[in-house]
Amino acid sequence: MNAPLDPVIADRAERQSQVVRALQAALPADALLWNSEDTTPYECDGLTAYRQRPLVVALPETEGQVQAVLRICHSLDVPVVARGAGTGLSGGAMPHALGVTLSLARFNRILRLDPASRTAVVQCGVRNLAISEAAAPHGLYYAPDPSSQIACTIGGNVAENSGGVHCLKYGLTLHNVLKVRGFTVEGEPVEFGSAALDCAGYDLLSVVIGSEGMLAVAIEVTVKLVPKPLLARCIMASFDDVRKAGDAVAAVIAAGIIPAGLEMMDKPMTAAVEDFVHAGYDLAAEAILLCESDGTPEEVEEEIGRMSEVLRTAGATAIAVSRDEPERLKFWSGRKNAFPASGRISPDYMCMDSTIPRKRLADILLAIQEMEKKYGLRCANVFHAGDGNLHPLILFDANDADQLHRCELFGADILETSVAMGGTVTGEHGVGVEKLNSMCVQFSAGEREQMLALKRAFDPRGLLNPGKVIPTLNRCAEYGKMLVRGGRISHPDLPRF
Repeated sequence: MNAPLDPVIADRAERQSQVVRALQAALPADALLWNSEDTTPYECDGLTAYRQRPLVVALPETEGQVQAVLRICHSLDVPVVARGAGTGLSGGAMPHALGVTLSLARFNRILRLDPASRTAVVQCGVRNLAISEAAAPHGLYYAPDPSSQIACTIGGNVAENSGGVHCLKYGLTLHNVLKVRGFTVEGEPVEFGSAALDCAGYDLLSVVIGSEGMLAVAIEVTVKLVPKPLLARCIMASFDDVRKAGDAVAAVIAAGIIPAGLEMMDKPMTAAVEDFVHAGYDLAAEAILLCESDGTPEEVEEEIGRMSEVLRTAGATAIAVSRDEPERLKFWSGRKNAFPASGRISPDYMCMDSTIPRKRLADILLAIQEMEKKYGLRCANVFHAGDGNLHPLILFDANDADQLHRCELFGADILETSVAMGGTVTGEHGVGVEKLNSMCVQFSAGEREQMLALKRAFDPRGLLNPGKVIPTLNRCAEYGKMLVRGGRISHPDLPRF
């Protein structure tokens, strides 16, 4: 006699069958996946520590199909999680167990590129770097350049408000997008922003960019293009002390200089990337800074001279300036490959993403060094130092449950320490599922309720990317109790839940 089927499994199977039948009427056969071997590749994004297979994966290739999927899911009360390239690092694209993962990978065309207006209209699945490649013959490029730009898509960049190593001078996605067009959860067409300098009504473009797929599904994006600088040169400065390096960052900004890029790496990170790409980094330095200047040759020469002088005064032990474009790219190759380099020295890593005031860079690095001892795990650090955005990479083995637990505690400690230093729990990677608990620490119950009210205004039933970004009151209460039991609440200026 066969054993009775688990009720939960039976309910899932029945629900899956219902959703598949409904979507088959709107999508071709090759645009619908539901067998486990087909949906497993979608079980996580770049945050691989947390996984969940979706009920169904839909791969539409027309706007009409996207609209139909949303309308069907809304009619059936089925959650929808939009997904681009899956390079996100906070679990923002992790599927819902009883929901549809809406893959937008087939929306990969650049629709229009207008050199005169310096704009491009692209579908959400276009790769970040592909925009610059298409604009290059016109002497233009798309400024935001996250390290994953070779793979990440513009729709994902909009969801997370991504930045990159040049965001200090050129801004984040928000500062480089004019308009976003897409659909609401009900499948209604919606448009945010305008091709003009301003648009009527509330500035909802600023609300949608960085909303992590919680408010609408982006299909088409109008981006700004900027002229490619005539020249760019990069300084690599070595420091024998992380505090001197941190103070040097503040000194550069205090001198009235806004570099095109200003990045910092600590000794463990430089060792990892140098072994990987051989960028010529100083392995004896406790920290190195990469400071870039771009513009006309005269502007670059003057700014490189000023920055070099500031860095020497701040205690740089060595300064190297790129002599040509290949050497500049070589300097940056290490920074751009920090994440894959870390993957070579550890089975897994968790990349955090908090932001602190620039003057506290050294303080947070020293605090992280103490946390390494506390949690018994290594951590390599790379920073968007110019705007105080940290990317500590905690190294661990996900196959070891105890290491994963300690890694989670380590990450939460970094985020909460960042808040105590006057910072935030995220800079550009988003909250997703990774930082839900830390949102309890940074924001009060009243503030979180206002966030939920905005969510409900766009998505009353909470079907778009549910369970992400905004923690529930019960979750925060339980997290607060856990911190008290574990003696983790150590910062007197943090909320008490």
